[in-house]
Amino acid sequence: MMKNLESYEGMLLIVDMVNGFLKKGVLHDPNIGRIVPRIIELINEAHEKGYLVVFIDDTHEKDSVEHRRFPGLHSVRGSGEELIIDELSKYVSMDDTIIIEKNSTSFMEAPGFRKLVQAASNIKNVEIVGCCTDICVFNGSMGLANYYDQWNRLVDIIVHQDAIATFGEATRQCYIAAACLLMQQQGIQLVNGRKISLDRPQEKQLIKR
Repeated sequence: MMKNLESYEGMLLIVDMVNGFLKKGVLHDPNIGRIVPRIIELINEAHEKGYLVVFIDDTHEKDSVEHRRFPGLHSVRGSGEELIIDELSKYVSMDDTIIIEKNSTSFMEAPGFRKLVQAASNIKNVEIVGCCTDICVFNGSMGLANYYDQWNRLVDIIVHQDAIATFGEATRQCYIAAACLLMQQQGIQLVNGRKISLDRPQEKQLIKR
């Protein structure tokens, strides 16, 4: 059962944990599956804290422009690649949970998500997990941080490094490192393990989300 969106103070975003990145298709990499147990832990913790849980679902049509930048079609509607993986699908129907489709590498550009962040006006913390680290996690997180800046909303954005991954990581380390560095520069917190600190050095307070 969903509450009024204004009643939530925290949100967990689960980005693109779909078959097309983990199970089958030109962009899938089974190694991304290593983060699934940690994501399940964070989903359970989010429900215990009364957070809103949002699944971002990469879903494209065959003629989507994004396909021009990647080797072949991926996550096409009706292919099965656009479906949340079985290990997480049961959590989609839980209380306080929403699934939102996106047609770009930034969840912030999905009309449904933009409406959600506008309506969830009392959110103070956003935690982000999923894939792909240097593409959809990065682009969405940066867009969200800029959105909150534009509207002067003080929100902590937290990316769990032990719950993000990308395809072909061995060959993408430079992109991953750059993405993490730029997120930190934007004031996004990158955390490993269970401890989240919302304390910042005094000189960092101006860029706190």
